Order: sequence, then C-alpha cells, then structure tokens
Amino acid sequence: MNSRIRKAVVAATAFAAALSATALAGPDKIAFPKDYDKWERYAVVDRYDNKQYRELYAKPEVVKAVRAGKPIPDGTVLAMAIHSAEVDAQGNPVKDEKGRFRKGKLTGVTVMEKREGWGTEYAPEIRNGNWEYAVFMPDGTPNAQANTNTQPCFVCHKPHEKQDFVISLASLAGKFPSAAVAAKTGSNDVNINGFTFGPGALSVKKGQSINWTNGDDSPHQVFVASKSLKTPVLLKGQSGQLKFDEAGSYDYACALHPAMKGKIEVGE
Repeated sequence: MNSRIRKAVVAATAFAAALSATALAGPDKIAFPKDYDKWERYAVVDRYDNKQYRELYAKPEVVKAVRAGKPIPDGTVLAMAIHSAEVDAQGNPVKDEKGRFRKGKLTGVTVMEKREGWGTEYAPEIRNGNWEYAVFMPDGTPNAQANTNTQPCFVCHKPHEKQDFVISLASLAGKFPSAAVAAKTGSNDVNINGFTFGPGALSVKKGQSINWTNGDDSPHQVFVASKSLKTPVLLKGQSGQLKFDEAGSYDYACALHPAMKGKIEVGE
C-alpha cells in the first residue's frame, strides 16, 4: 500500500469513527421503548404550571429492585408520557372524582436511560451520573427539535444528585406520601400548592425567617436571586426556611419552575 492510499485509509477510518461517535451522542443513544405503557405505572403527576397530566413508567423488575432497597440498576429505562389535561370552557383543567386532572391527548414521551459508561462526555457540573435523556413524539419518532438541546433535562435533574438524579425516586421506591399536606398557618408561613405560593406576597420584620412548605406532588425550590438565597429542593411535605437580615423588597421564584413567583417585603 503506497503512502497516498495509506493516508486515505487512515482519513476514512477517522471519519467513520467520528461519524459513529456523533451518531451515538446524547439522545441518539436511546431507542424509543415501544411497550412502555405495558410496564408498571409507578406515578401520576398533575402539572398546574403547564396544564399537563403525566404518567411515569418503569419495568416491573426495576420497581421491584428499588422497592427492595437496591440502587437503580444500570440498564434502567424510565418513561414519562406527557398528556395535555382536559380543560373546561374557561381553559381550566377538569378534575376527576379524586381531584386529579383528567387525561387528555398524548403530546410526547420523555425517556431517561442509565447505562454503565454513559455520561463521560459531559462536564462534572452538568453530568447526571450515567443517565442520558431523549424526547419522542407521540408516534415514537424522535423529537428532533427537543433533542438538539437536552441540557435543560440535565439542569432540572442535577439538584437531585443524592437520589441518583431521579426526581420521582420516592414514587419509584413506593415511599411517596399519598396524604394531602396540611397547610401551615403561621404568620411567616408560605404554602406551595397547585404550583403557586400562598400567600404570594408576605411582609416580615428584619431578622425573621420565612417557612415554605410544599404540598405539591412535584418538587420545588425557593430562590431569591437578588440575595443568592436558596432553599434545599423541597419534596412533598417538606419545608425550607430562609432568613432575611436586611430591609427591602425581594422577589423570588421556584428555581425548578421559574413561572412560579412570589414577593417578600422586609421591614425594619
């Protein structure tokens, strides 16, 4: 083989390797789980912020392992079917006899899959262990637009690193609280329900703390950007406190759901 041919072969091999790596990058690693809706449905979530009804699925053997106290095994695939909620004439979600949203049209399926060795291409500040994410259309074809940037998936799950990046781990483990969370009635209490802060505005004196209690199935995290104050991620039934040592007016939001907003007025 002369040098020209040898160089051509090397170049072609390098190109093929690069092409292969690209084809297997990010969401392309994940195949649509066609029979996901025949797996175990381990959670249902009403999303008040975007009027969605969500169903979460995992294979029975995964659910069994996690509920036996074992780590989420490599090879696990978790699927979330996203439906629009049925709405009334005013555009408000219609609820069933149990107070849950009524399931409407399927709008997409998001999948997170865990494989040994995955995630090494990501920087530590974004990597979600061995997890990768992909978004699919209702018919199972990849959602090309969503899959061009799955970074929001990593950002959303990153705060849940201590529970293997799975937001729904309590449900997967069979430990999610089913009872309604009692509202706190103290003068410095804010209750989170239906993706809203109640009360939305609160006045306190300098040096006092505010207590937020999450009554939603979804996690929330209070973030006061102007003061760089942030509660831990609050799961259902959990509370978090922030102390305000300076007088002023402070806007805040949920770090996980930025459309949720509130205000604190701190007086002398």
